[in-house]
Amino acid sequence: MILPLSYYQQPDVVALARDLIGKYVFTCFDRQLTGGRIVETEAYAHVNDQACHSHLGRFTSRTRIMYEAGGVAYVYLIYGRYVLFNLVTNVAGKADAVLIRGIEPTEGLPEMLLRRGLAAVQRNLTGGPGLLTQALGISTKHYGLPLTGPNIWLEDRAELVADEEVVASPRVGIDYAGEDAALPWRFRLRGSAWTSPAK
Repeated sequence: MILPLSYYQQPDVVALARDLIGKYVFTCFDRQLTGGRIVETEAYAHVNDQACHSHLGRFTSRTRIMYEAGGVAYVYLIYGRYVLFNLVTNVAGKADAVLIRGIEPTEGLPEMLLRRGLAAVQRNLTGGPGLLTQALGISTKHYGLPLTGPNIWLEDRAELVADEEVVASPRVGIDYAGEDAALPWRFRLRGSAWTSPAK
């Protein structure tokens, strides 16, 4: 089942980031279907989270899409080379987001290998936020696309992931966020070979 817009408009971004573990994300560009099972996410909240781009109501050309109703893609470039794919959540004006950090590839592996320039399936195909975005063919031109298709969508395949199968830990690369850097808002599927290598 394709997740409806109402799914993304829930008020608790942390609970949503946890719930996304085990869901599936797909893209279809130029008739090439690619995707896989989500195994790692991070939550970013517009209130009391200095790591969130919309913290303190910073409305910029980059963060504009975060202030729309949940269910659209927030895609941006970091370090001049990596494109990161986020899901805008919550209702309009409450700019929360979930970063997709790792997926287990299940569909379109030959196309993903081609996009990544790899000869064989391995963890660095999709085990990291910049890597999975490249494998899925997502770029900054997809900023603002709806998450209900036809180009990007998420599915619930009714695969229950028990709490003991999920590891909660601090997020990655946000030392600037002060005490908020310690919030356990990074979620990983325990034992997955497809989570990012970041400690």
